[in-house]
Amino acid sequence: MNLDKASRKALRGTEISVLVVIALATVVAILQEIAVMITNLEVTLADLLLLFIFLEVLAMVGIYYKSGRLPVRLPLYIAIVALARYIIIDMKAMDFWQMIGVAVAILLITVAILILRYGHIRFPYTDESGHTEDPKQGPGAA
Repeated sequence: MNLDKASRKALRGTEISVLVVIALATVVAILQEIAVMITNLEVTLADLLLLFIFLEVLAMVGIYYKSGRLPVRLPLYIAIVALARYIIIDMKAMDFWQMIGVAVAILLITVAILILRYGHIRFPYTDESGHTEDPKQGPGAA
């Protein structure tokens, strides 16, 4: 076994270890949030959006584990949900310009996702083996 192969194997092992830690921490956070909802005997929209954020993190872990790639759109989706949650939770405390700023941020992220999606369809890329990835299937498809 040469050094390059050993390095790649060690790197992959480290990636998998960190993915397991992220997945376990996310599951713990989900369970903690469910415990808070049970304790409060109340489920709010902010709680549900937080659970969706956790679910998206788990989806990212799964996609990264399967493909070795992390589609850029997934963190952007998480950012949109996080900003929507921020608006919902702090709406009463936000002034007009803060609200506009968050809304514009959501709009810009949405436009970025559309541009990425268009670029992925219009200019498909190749994987390590030289095969062109079908944008309607595979890791980045939505």
